[in-house]
Amino acid sequence: MKYLFLSAFLMLSFLHLCASFADDAEKRKKTKPFLLIFLLMYYLHATHHPMLFLVLALLTSWIGDVLLIPKGHHYFVAGGISFLCSHLFFMLVYANHIVLNKVVWWIVIPVALLYFLVTYRIIVVLKPMMSGKMIAAMSFYLIFNSLMNVFALMKLFSTQHLGSLIAYIGALLFYISDCTLFLVRYYPKPEIIYKKHFTIMLAYLLG
Repeated sequence: MKYLFLSAFLMLSFLHLCASFADDAEKRKKTKPFLLIFLLMYYLHATHHPMLFLVLALLTSWIGDVLLIPKGHHYFVAGGISFLCSHLFFMLVYANHIVLNKVVWWIVIPVALLYFLVTYRIIVVLKPMMSGKMIAAMSFYLIFNSLMNVFALMKLFSTQHLGSLIAYIGALLFYISDCTLFLVRYYPKPEIIYKKHFTIMLAYLLG
């Protein structure tokens, strides 16, 4: 059964990316609601001891996907709040495996600063196009996403497992997806992001 759900996730992801590459909004709307729910079902069937926080992280990511489908500022904000919750749940997953005395701080701290510098740069670029409230909300969201990435990196140093490396790469791709999403939505020339929604969703689904 788990392979059925995994196959469904991979097939729908491929169809969604094809629709995104062709900039076909209607086809994207038809496939997006099913992506994360199939991934969640795969996880639930692939393990005998599912982690509650990981289930909640995937569930709130799925809710965020659905909320971002309709057009409108309120839907976008609601989707952002749902994804913010998913970042919190991912952080709680990582926190259970972090051993502070194993963390290589001379690497983690510069990497954390790099995330915050990239976030700051995006804020500066988009500030003229957004209201004060939206800038504050976007800043908080991206900083929280950056913090989730830092937790994933600390988990990597704590466990030194291949799975932790994959988790960190996934967190990084999630961050890239969010950054490109804000640029596509608010920057006057969204074409600076290659194929716009295709790049956003490719990074997101790989993550």
